[in-house]
Amino acid sequence: MRMMMQFSIPVEAGNHAASTGGFGATFQETLETLKPEAVYLGAGASGERGGFIVFDMKDTSQIPAIAEPFFLAFHAKVTFFPVMNAQDLAKASSGN
Repeated sequence: MRMMMQFSIPVEAGNHAASTGGFGATFQETLETLKPEAVYLGAGASGERGGFIVFDMKDTSQIPAIAEPFFLAFHAKVTFFPVMNAQDLAKASSGN
């Protein structure tokens, strides 16, 4: 199932991770594991680091393994959303 994970990293935790070199390594390991379809990064309304990662989730039992590195390394908030792309929507509309 195509899943989108939104994450938000508090400023202090993000600054610490960035200044100690922990941000890049943890984030890259997560991306290598997920093999995402897309990754979008930016700053939230309150100045916190964050973004969206779109990937294929085989089973919901993967949620803890995906979220835990963000919790432990960055004190992040994470939210998961099942999502569709245009091709998925076309299939749904045609009844397939």
